[in-house]
Amino acid sequence: MRYAVVIEKSDTGYGAYVGDLPGCVAAGETLEETSRLIKEAIEFHLEGMRQYGLAAPQSTSVAD
Repeated sequence: MRYAVVIEKSDTGYGAYVGDLPGCVAAGETLEETSRLIKEAIEFHLEGMRQYGLAAPQSTSVAD
């Protein structure tokens, strides 16, 4: 499953979050680092959900 990721520029780098996975966030100094970290965060988040017997939520966000 694919999830929409929002990456925002800040004064000190970048922050990212996944609207369909509340609490799934990452921050980095560069866009590349932040992109890598949010992908890892998504995998970790979904793995934790599976460990607790929870199903991965359907992606409902729309990106254009």
